[in-house]
Amino acid sequence: MSNEKKIEWILRIGVAGEFLGHGVFALLGKADWIKWTQELSGMNAEMAAQFIFVVGIMDVLMALIVLFKPIRPVLLWMAFWGFWTALVRPLVGMPVWDFIERFANWAAPLALYYFYKNRN
Repeated sequence: MSNEKKIEWILRIGVAGEFLGHGVFALLGKADWIKWTQELSGMNAEMAAQFIFVVGIMDVLMALIVLFKPIRPVLLWMAFWGFWTALVRPLVGMPVWDFIERFANWAAPLALYYFYKNRN
């Protein structure tokens, strides 16, 4: 296997793992995420829980797309969503370091996007 192919698969597995993990937490109704959604959007608890559940489905779907057939616009969405969800932490009062710690959540999908963009 070429080095390029190894890099591609390392990125694909890393991005898929990150979104699969977050997706499962969302499907399980992670309490902090529901609370943060309420704080930032004004939704009630039930609506925030439903929103987080839909986000979980989307995250799992995107993880599978990255593993089986990466699509560049999906990777851009993943980079945006990874950035936003990292940024949520300081917006709800957590230290900025919680945002910085999550740079890979948006940088890895962005790197994979540019990996594919430069191949064409």
